Amino acid sequence: MALFQTRKKSSSPSYVSTLTILVFIALCVFGVWMLTSNSVVPPQTQSDEDTSTRTAIDTSATTNDELSSSEDSHETTSKSGEKEKDNPTAVYGDNPGHLPDDAIKADDNNSNNEPQKQQVDISDSQLSEESSLTQKDQVTAVIHEAGSDSDVKISEPEKQDEENQEQQDVQSFGTRGGSKTEEDEANKEQLREDKGVVEVAKKYEKVPADTSQQDSDAASKGTSSQEEETQNPKAEKKGGKSKKPWSTQVDQSQQENKRQTVESNSDEKLEDHTWYLCNVTAGADYIPCLDNEKALKQLRSTKHYEHRERHCPEDPPTCLVPIPKGYKTPIEWPSSRDKIWYHNVPHKLLAEVKGHQNWVKVAGEFLTFPGGGTQFIHGALHYIDFVQQAEPNIAWGKRTRVILDVGCGVGSFGGFLFERDVIAMSFAPKDEHEAQVQFALERGIPAISAVMGSQRLPFPSSVFDLVHCARCRVPWHLDGGMLLLELNRVLRPGGYFVWSATPVYQKLEEDVEIWKEMTSLTKSICWELVTINKDGLNKVGAAVYRKPTSNECYEQREKNEPPLCKDDDDPNAAWYVPLQACIHKVPVDQAERGAKWPETWPRRLQKPPYWLNKSQIGIYGKPAPQDFVADNERWKNVVEELSNAGISLSNVRNVMDMRAVYGGFAAALRDLPVWVFNVVNVDSPDTLPIIFERGLFGIYHDWCESFNTYPRTFDILHADNLFSKLKDRCKLVAVMAEVDRIIRPGGKLIVRDESTTLGEVETLLKSLHWEIIYSKIQEGMLCAKRGKWRPDSVAL
Repeated sequence: MALFQTRKKSSSPSYVSTLTILVFIALCVFGVWMLTSNSVVPPQTQSDEDTSTRTAIDTSATTNDELSSSEDSHETTSKSGEKEKDNPTAVYGDNPGHLPDDAIKADDNNSNNEPQKQQVDISDSQLSEESSLTQKDQVTAVIHEAGSDSDVKISEPEKQDEENQEQQDVQSFGTRGGSKTEEDEANKEQLREDKGVVEVAKKYEKVPADTSQQDSDAASKGTSSQEEETQNPKAEKKGGKSKKPWSTQVDQSQQENKRQTVESNSDEKLEDHTWYLCNVTAGADYIPCLDNEKALKQLRSTKHYEHRERHCPEDPPTCLVPIPKGYKTPIEWPSSRDKIWYHNVPHKLLAEVKGHQNWVKVAGEFLTFPGGGTQFIHGALHYIDFVQQAEPNIAWGKRTRVILDVGCGVGSFGGFLFERDVIAMSFAPKDEHEAQVQFALERGIPAISAVMGSQRLPFPSSVFDLVHCARCRVPWHLDGGMLLLELNRVLRPGGYFVWSATPVYQKLEEDVEIWKEMTSLTKSICWELVTINKDGLNKVGAAVYRKPTSNECYEQREKNEPPLCKDDDDPNAAWYVPLQACIHKVPVDQAERGAKWPETWPRRLQKPPYWLNKSQIGIYGKPAPQDFVADNERWKNVVEELSNAGISLSNVRNVMDMRAVYGGFAAALRDLPVWVFNVVNVDSPDTLPIIFERGLFGIYHDWCESFNTYPRTFDILHADNLFSKLKDRCKLVAVMAEVDRIIRPGGKLIVRDESTTLGEVETLLKSLHWEIIYSKIQEGMLCAKRGKWRPDSVAL
């Protein structure tokens, strides 16, 4: 103690100053060393700060050496996003919203004591080998197989890069969601001790997980494949494997500064954006991907209805579609099923051509729909009951819940199926039957403009319980039965095909010949002809076929015609995939999707599909069945939430979820008189089969292109963390022009996203003269209402 006191007395300001300078120099050298290090470490959780500094120094070099060998095989991308305190960035950036704490697969080192309404980062993992690929990946594989029979040669460096990547991805899959290694913890602790980097990390604490980081020009390095996958929501996937690394904090901070500079400039441009009316022949009925006159003129053939298929403009249009003169707020459901305002869809041709068949009639200022059609002049309900009596096992609203109506006309069949608790995905081409799908949509009946031509329908395989064709004028027997084989692809094993057409019950020469061809074709694809019945009232007949539930019949055929599809032909690939005249095998493994019939409705809505098992990781990072349940919990209070945001659902009928995951948003609206079109983006995890399995319906789509629907179609568009994902690939102005096109005047847009994107969306909506009815940008939600404003100027 005396010695201590003596030294204390002998100390001087000079001595203290010398120590301070030495410490300062040491910290500076240490900081420079850290900034020039190749180690890449994300911000760490509070619990990781207990790891020692020396461990971080010892392990950082090792980590860099281990991963540097694979960095050349990656494309460099980075995402910046708003996140709650210290949570890792999600793989696909899904926002679980109101998911309960235990619904998220958290890192062992992360705290779960956060408020319920806080945005929670989630890890998008693939659901199964069947659904792990995005639609883009599936399509690439199938088109590649169809376009070339030769093997693809890969250079040795490329092979080595792929092998290195596979090793990293295996490690990532094995450790996703588990505890961090000591090496990672030490590296992150050391990074936190560097004050310069900590400042950058703090700036990112308030950025949402869904935002895309800006592309980095420098080759970036990673500490582990797990962290690489966590930091790359937009990483390209092949077989569920991440192909892109993530940047250093220095790169991120530089890119963030550039991004903010660009955004500050782009905000001004968005506010000053000038809108023009579309200068197109289609006028108020413009569908960009179906009315592309330039592309249609260049078609070499229309033999397979190529002129009715999608041909999207190279540059998505940013013009606005005019509103028909005299347009009124649509009549509410269910009255709209029987009549609509004439000026909303001012077309008389169909009424003149099909009026005697009770399709549609003009009655003053209304267009009326007596409920008939070509095959059910005396009403759709009678016809629906006739089909049920012909084959009782169809069991409308119980066994049969989701159907595909081919050549739907004005949609009366699907419109009256709602009374039997059945939903129909109806489609017909935009052809000489003027505005037939537009009539259906204005009535409040689900429908899209599409045709069975040269490409697959945008649906997964084995999802429809029943397919219906009432004199749909599709040449099923031609081209080796290629079109009927497409129905076989999307029809569930054990599902029914109801064919109500003149060849079934008439004896004209042409009908007799078609019936012979169809009989031969259906036998060759092993469809069982269950029954042929005639409706005495409507004077029509219907043949009911059933798809097999095993491959035994295929293997016993005398001729292999049509042939079985190749083993590597993915039946779920459906986005711009050419049709082929081949048969996909029926799933026989009892754990495989399609091997069993779903639960009866409505039990199937809430129960996880049997083919989801605990070994599969769901979108939110939990085992897939638990993830499914968690998604239901997320959307349970959505009706109350929308009500609090000033959105009334009392006058709503047509709803679209622009970025559906499991269909939880649609399930939450089940008790309301609405139907929800679930859209699964082609670059998102392929969850559309799950949506169909639970008795809902949906479609694949890429929002960088136009949707196959008429203008003024939907009452509500719901976009959950969509626009922030599109900004890297699309012009946001074009996306908002599409939103403005398909939503009705008076309709509402609900956006859930990170704050920066919400600000951009709000700026564009104001430039469109939309009414902002709810704006909680910092809470991640924006609601707006479309008006009737249209610009005066027409695009050149």
